Amino acid sequence: MSRTTAREVAMMMQFSNMLGGEDTPADVCEKAGDAGLKSLDEDDVKYVEQIIEGVSAHQTEIDELVSKYAKDWSIGRIARVDLSILRVAIFEMLYRNADVPTGAAINEAVELAKRYGGERSYAFINGILGSVAKEISAT
Repeated sequence: MSRTTAREVAMMMQFSNMLGGEDTPADVCEKAGDAGLKSLDEDDVKYVEQIIEGVSAHQTEIDELVSKYAKDWSIGRIARVDLSILRVAIFEMLYRNADVPTGAAINEAVELAKRYGGERSYAFINGILGSVAKEISAT
């Protein structure tokens, strides 16, 4: 199982959902085949579905954290790719922390931002996730 690939697919599905799409993990892999995505095994698909369902169930809480630490940026102004990456990472940090170390969630998000985001997306995402991590560790 590749959690890296599963996160990438989850981020793409989150992005698609924001635009009204209803892709499955297999659809995303097929459409993004030129991006070097491998096919997903059963465990990967389950993990992607857990992320998508979790982000949906906790989106208000996740978005409140993004808003809190995205100084001078409203949710509506954040690039959708960046917001998709942030939502996946914050979900993992808050609700999958037993099996996903916070540092791993942040590193994976930064790598996704470098690959899919804008020129400075990785720094923006790293800053927000670092602040979220500090808040989580303080509680």
